[in-house]
Amino acid sequence: MKDTIRQLEGKVALVTGGTKGIGKAIADELASLGATVIVTARSKPAEDIHYDFIAADLTKSQDNESLAKAITENYGGLDILINNVGGTSSPAGGFSVLSDEDWENDLQLNLLAAIRLDRALVPSMIDKKTGVVIHISSLNGKLPLYASNFSYGVTKAALNNYSKTLASEVAQHGLRVITVSPGMVKTTAMETFLNGLGTTIGKNFEETTQVVMDSLGGVPMNRLASPEEIANLVGFLASPKASYITGANYVIDGGTIPTTF
Repeated sequence: MKDTIRQLEGKVALVTGGTKGIGKAIADELASLGATVIVTARSKPAEDIHYDFIAADLTKSQDNESLAKAITENYGGLDILINNVGGTSSPAGGFSVLSDEDWENDLQLNLLAAIRLDRALVPSMIDKKTGVVIHISSLNGKLPLYASNFSYGVTKAALNNYSKTLASEVAQHGLRVITVSPGMVKTTAMETFLNGLGTTIGKNFEETTQVVMDSLGGVPMNRLASPEEIANLVGFLASPKASYITGANYVIDGGTIPTTF
């Protein structure tokens, strides 16, 4: 029944990091709602993808500019921008183990990539007086874990603040800007992170998963989210059903954060 409700018919959407994990699930969800979907990543995956693909390394200014130019020329701009690309390769162990390079890499991937792409694509949305920008952040931006991903949490917290500030600026032009902060999601990237952390702390995958959940204060639903569960929320927020929602940060974490704000 869901695919008969095409809330996004006629809309053009870009999903960064859209070839796998949460990004791919979001691309699938937006397409099921009727959107024309473009995905971008550093390189095209070996397997076939069902959407238009533009290669771009969003940590590089020139790639952002080329991507924006291609979208403008081929699609006339965007209606929906999903800034999903992010991650970290920084080591666990707290602030003292992090180098300048670790900080720079996390800043580029988790904050500056979104800022650059917004700067390239949001002006055309302002001209049209309509559009939705959704930044995929992380639970760690609100609930930091210094021992496992110090710099990642700090850069996601910066993304949260940036997203809220941008929402305040562009609301007068008819644009909505929203943040979505997933908790632990069952993706290849999460499995890689947990395996790496397990090597550091000398535990197997299951034990490491439990350690991380415990470090968050526990996950009341006692499981990781599926990428599709995150995508379902994003699809709603991108749709006209969420037309009065902007500047909000939606935490989707199985009840992990123990507060009401």
